[in-house]
Amino acid sequence: MATFDILIGTTSGNTEYLALELADYLKQKGHHCEIHDEPDFDSLAEQAGTHSTWIACVASHGAGDYADSMLEFGEQLAAFEGHLNQQPYLVIAIGDSCYDTYCAAGRDCDERLEKAGAKRLAERLEIDMSQDDPEEKLFTWLENIQL
Repeated sequence: MATFDILIGTTSGNTEYLALELADYLKQKGHHCEIHDEPDFDSLAEQAGTHSTWIACVASHGAGDYADSMLEFGEQLAAFEGHLNQQPYLVIAIGDSCYDTYCAAGRDCDERLEKAGAKRLAERLEIDMSQDDPEEKLFTWLENIQL
């Protein structure tokens, strides 16, 4: 049984809904999940590499910014100068391809986590809310990675 910290960055609630579906899926597989609807990067970084896998569910908002509930997380991550001790993580980026900033916040989060010494467990999942069936794409991705 693994432990997952699910970090939610949402503005309209779509990403939160998807993150809760993700948590249900993982719990059905026997895993433990902790939901962070306003994640605090500094607190999580203190425990990096010790016990869990982070799954960042990040919606892009406005000009590619982090969604409201994850703004502070994004700022803390950008200012971080330490090392994340190979903290395992996954990123689910949510966006709408009709904007040129499609999935920009999720891409930024993925890049910054990797640069800070975290260990990506699988390629980032990008979900286009105007084109994809979000749940279908999420569950297909989950079935193709080893958790």
